[in-house]
Amino acid sequence: MMLDRRSADPEATTPHDDRPRGPGPARRLVARIALCLLAVAGLYQGVWAQVGPRSFFEQFPGSRSWIATDGPYNEHLVRDVGGLATGLSVVAMVAAWSLAKALLVANAAGWLVYAMPHLGYHVAHPLDSAGMQAVNVLVLSSEVVLPVIGRLGTSWGDERRPVARSPRAHAGPAEATRG
Repeated sequence: MMLDRRSADPEATTPHDDRPRGPGPARRLVARIALCLLAVAGLYQGVWAQVGPRSFFEQFPGSRSWIATDGPYNEHLVRDVGGLATGLSVVAMVAAWSLAKALLVANAAGWLVYAMPHLGYHVAHPLDSAGMQAVNVLVLSSEVVLPVIGRLGTSWGDERRPVARSPRAHAGPAEATRG
């Protein structure tokens, strides 16, 4: 058992178990795979929309023309959405590499802010083909689930476990002399 050395006051020290409480290697691997899948999907959409906005508009997700049925072509909007998807993908890749808690939280928050309304739109405005709608909802749902799985690549709390102390150890100087 080790004492917490953050305070010079011995009465204020807290013993800790120094065993890591963070996720194990399997959980980190699953988080990295989820984040990489998310990044690949985002890059597929984002780079295509930025490099070939007209092609993306007319053929996404691959000669299906899902976007063109929603209104007139707007190069500016298509390129901006492509930049958004590409940017989110870059954050997912950096999060997969580092597994830093703050970055995993920011990545998950960013993807959820983008993906939840996007999924909601496509559920409320289904494609004509039920089979393609099912695929669309599955893919868009993955943009909600994968960043959450990625977030699990790190622990939720302090990296050390507090060790329970006896009530006597919590007593102040006056209470410790009573007896």
